[in-house]
Amino acid sequence: MDRRNQTSIYEFLLAGLSERPEQQPLLFGLFLAMYLVTTVGNLLIILAITSDLHLHTPMYFFLANLSFSDIGFVSTIIPKMLDNTGSGSKLICYDGCLTQLYFFGLFADLDNFLLAVMALDCYVAISHPLHYAMTMNFQRCILLVTGSWVVNIFHALVHTLLVMRLSFCGPNIIPHFFCDLVPLLNLACSSTYVNDLVLIFVAGTLLIGPFIFILTSYFYIALAILRINSTKGKQRAFSNCTSHLSVVSLFYSTAIGVYLCPPSSPSGGKDRVFSIMYTVVTPMLNPFIYSLRNRDMKGALGKLLRRKTF
Repeated sequence: MDRRNQTSIYEFLLAGLSERPEQQPLLFGLFLAMYLVTTVGNLLIILAITSDLHLHTPMYFFLANLSFSDIGFVSTIIPKMLDNTGSGSKLICYDGCLTQLYFFGLFADLDNFLLAVMALDCYVAISHPLHYAMTMNFQRCILLVTGSWVVNIFHALVHTLLVMRLSFCGPNIIPHFFCDLVPLLNLACSSTYVNDLVLIFVAGTLLIGPFIFILTSYFYIALAILRINSTKGKQRAFSNCTSHLSVVSLFYSTAIGVYLCPPSSPSGGKDRVFSIMYTVVTPMLNPFIYSLRNRDMKGALGKLLRRKTF
């Protein structure tokens, strides 16, 4: 098509979760509650870790960064969804869509990297306990977290810049409740060959790589636990990783449902359920998983809440 005959699109329509007006108040209340629980829960985790000297260890340092990432993750998506649900408008401007695309990619990939770093921490703590303090020193922890931020900042920026070079001139309805990369590419009038190539090779490496690293880490963790003679020692070693293993299982099972399972139908009802689990429910449950399964975290949260109360 001749570019002179194309009409550029400056805003998109987000299909949202439901077309029924009577369901909008229920959805608004539900997602507002989930957003508040997620932000308050993860903020309490961060405050508990920073205020308790006993939690100034690599594991809790990584957990604080994961909680911060989860707050950014849900704050990228839910406020705009609440705005659209409350106002009855499904519009999102072009710049707003690209901004949402960038920060969603940043925080989703950052969660992925931080979970891999936490798997490394578990591996060193169980397989090489005598060298743990030297291996996971403060400088190395800062390097691991900073490296995760830098890699994912540039990774998200690459995808956003590649989308900016595309032309959008046809249908402007995104069959989702936020601006995700693949639905956005499907609306482009110009060639998405470069975008698809980068998505397959770069994103595939950065997303699948940490997952393989986590699986490998837990393989060696399992071998190290099996070498422990006493049953109590095995239980103690395994309990150190149960919270992380629960979060990893929840994160990747929902991510696989979103990005690797074939689309269910044109309406995408099942796909949106997986997306809600991945983008909203998982960050909301992370604080509960770590606080309920971790005695030190429960103690720190108790001290923090008593201090705020009195």
